[in-house]
Amino acid sequence: MDDIIKIQDIVKNYKVGTQIVRALRSISLNIERNEYVAIMGPSGSGKSTLMNILGCLDTPTSGNYFLNHKDVSKLEDNQLAEIRNTEIGFIFQTFNLLPRYTALENVTLPLVYAGIPKQTRVERATKVLDSVGLADRITHKPNELSGGQRQRVAVARALANNPSIILADEPTGNLDSQTSIDIMKLFDLIHGLGNTIILVTHEEDIAKNAHRIIRLRDGMIESDTLNKHRMVEKM
Repeated sequence: MDDIIKIQDIVKNYKVGTQIVRALRSISLNIERNEYVAIMGPSGSGKSTLMNILGCLDTPTSGNYFLNHKDVSKLEDNQLAEIRNTEIGFIFQTFNLLPRYTALENVTLPLVYAGIPKQTRVERATKVLDSVGLADRITHKPNELSGGQRQRVAVARALANNPSIILADEPTGNLDSQTSIDIMKLFDLIHGLGNTIILVTHEEDIAKNAHRIIRLRDGMIESDTLNKHRMVEKM
């Protein structure tokens, strides 16, 4: 097995006033390369905290997190920032696009931070925008795009650096039903190209697109099951 993610006994505590909130309680989990995983759970279950740790946006109180066989759980902030930029592609519910930048400029941003030359940045961003169906929208700014098109730009930006994992936080939360279906079809395409996808959602219909569903409750893994219907489709 080729584990791209391995977390061992992850604990995350927060101090709120005089109280200690135990957000994650000794979670252990392996995710293999090219898996398509949904993480679900009610509000307060710990799924956002787990997502922040997987995305190197936060560090655990205790435990170990191995990403591509490297322990990232004890890294300093600047080291975590480098990991985020090279290993992880983020897709957010609110798109997080810069309004004054064109689709092409938004997609090239991670490549700027990575120090990639301008011509290479433009070529790679143009190619990845084409791959998500936006070849004719590269000069458009976010306010000139529909919600679905904006999310496609966000997907393209996440793919630009050829990351190890795609981490999507409620990626269809601001989209209508039909657009949500279109975006999830795009995720299928991305997964089919060999990408590892971790999808954080509270929507059952969205989670059903994944091949494995992990449910959290009270900071612990309640269940971890294969989506047999989707696994059959994959075979």
